[in-house]
Formats: sequence, structure tokens, C-alpha cells
Amino acid sequence: MRPMSNVRSSPPELYSEAEAAAALGISIGRLHQLLDQYVFTGDNKRPQSIDFTSSDLLILGYWNNLSAQPAASKVIPMPKRG
Repeated sequence: MRPMSNVRSSPPELYSEAEAAAALGISIGRLHQLLDQYVFTGDNKRPQSIDFTSSDLLILGYWNNLSAQPAASKVIPMPKRG
């Protein structure tokens, strides 16, 4: 098995807001929009500072791309509870 010679370093375990926005190719303002739209809804207010994992970036990237896609999505949204 050939070693992965192109890997320079492992990705960080946690990303700051600035690092997350840069990794997603969006502004911090857009990152805040996504968080406010999908995560911190209702009485849950967004904290001043948030750290993200690589899994968080995956879902944030999905949500960011969702607005750029046509209305007919292949993902079926789950109904809201209670």
C-alpha cells in the first residue's frame, strides 16, 4: 500500500467562525445567517463565539448550497415536532 504523500497535515479538530467561513467559501455574515435560520431558532440565541467540527461544516455546506438549488430537492424535509 502506497502512503499518502500529498497529506501535509491533518485538518484541525475545531474550526473558529472565521476558519469555518473560509473553509466553506462564505462570509461570516452568511455563516451567521445559516446558523440563525437552521440552528438558533425561536428562543435559542446564537452565542457570541462558536467552534465547529468537520461534521458541522458538512451540514453548513449543505444548507448553504440548498439555497442555490432549484426548489425540487432530492432530500425530503422532516416535519417539525410539537
